[in-house]
Amino acid sequence: MKQPGFFDVEERLARLSGLGDQLEAFSRTVDFEVFRPDLEKALAYSDGSKGGRPPFDPVLMFKILVIQTLNNLSDERTEYLINDRLSFMRFLGLGLSDRVPDAKTIWLFRERLTQAGAIERLFERFDATLRSAGYLPMSGQILDATLVAAPKQRNTNAEKADLQAGRIPEDWQDKLSKLSHKDRHARWTLKFTKAKQQDDGTMPSSDLAIPFFGYKSHVSIDRKYRFIRKWKTTDAAASDGARLREGLLDKANTASSVWADTAYRSKANEDFMEKQGFVSKVHRKKPHLKPMPLHIQRSNAGKSVIRSRVEHVFADQKSQTGLFIRTVGITRATMRIGLANIVYNMRRYLFLQRISTTA
Repeated sequence: MKQPGFFDVEERLARLSGLGDQLEAFSRTVDFEVFRPDLEKALAYSDGSKGGRPPFDPVLMFKILVIQTLNNLSDERTEYLINDRLSFMRFLGLGLSDRVPDAKTIWLFRERLTQAGAIERLFERFDATLRSAGYLPMSGQILDATLVAAPKQRNTNAEKADLQAGRIPEDWQDKLSKLSHKDRHARWTLKFTKAKQQDDGTMPSSDLAIPFFGYKSHVSIDRKYRFIRKWKTTDAAASDGARLREGLLDKANTASSVWADTAYRSKANEDFMEKQGFVSKVHRKKPHLKPMPLHIQRSNAGKSVIRSRVEHVFADQKSQTGLFIRTVGITRATMRIGLANIVYNMRRYLFLQRISTTA
């Protein structure tokens, strides 16, 4: 069997392009160099005067995190697939003979960004790119939250009580290995789902409540383009409604209307929005032990047509990128969810650019 030559590789890459390489579309549409200043500031690399192997280019490493997020890959699997896939190598600008970052290097890079709290700045950097491209936040905004699963913890009742009180259980304090594998920030909650019709055609008397462990991703999208504009990560048991007053509302939106489900309906939220100049389009709750008035039903139904658009964001993140928390602690969970939000906006940007060029 002959050794593959340069033109053989070029022919294979041309075939990948013809089949629709998503990463090639990313390279054409997204200017990853805009992230360089924030990456270098967060990483604070030395000037190399002390010798040793120079670090990998930070933009290349950030593109690796994009690959990871797009494909829901572990660090080890990412290292393998970069070596294995021509499409990954082309996206990263690597040749067959170039050095590829190993799993440990990828972990260290992400960890340095995490500890520097860089994900918020990186998200804002790409949001500025969207605005420069003409995608201003318009027509109001829609708020919602979704649960994001994390590996389940098996703790005793006493350990759970300590964690909920913000304490480290006594048995963990002198066991650093155990402590590093215990997620002290994720929480259990109940996930309510609509009951499904049974085999005999009858419906259960109540909906289902399923125990859930992990975190919660809160987002605010603009109604016009459906980009995520504001976001926040909390434990799974955190209230949705209270987050509205914690920076989720985008004052840069050209319209003042705010859509959200009944979890966000409270006097505190209504007063806050009125004071900040927002117009509430939040669903109204059903009166206790009374039927829902017809005019409120109709009003809620009209709001649902708009509010439901945010569900597509979460569906895209979970079906396309398999959003899941593999790490331990809310700081790393924030990094993971922040990356998922950046990648969602990138994919949305690709879609809007594509339809604008074909229109």
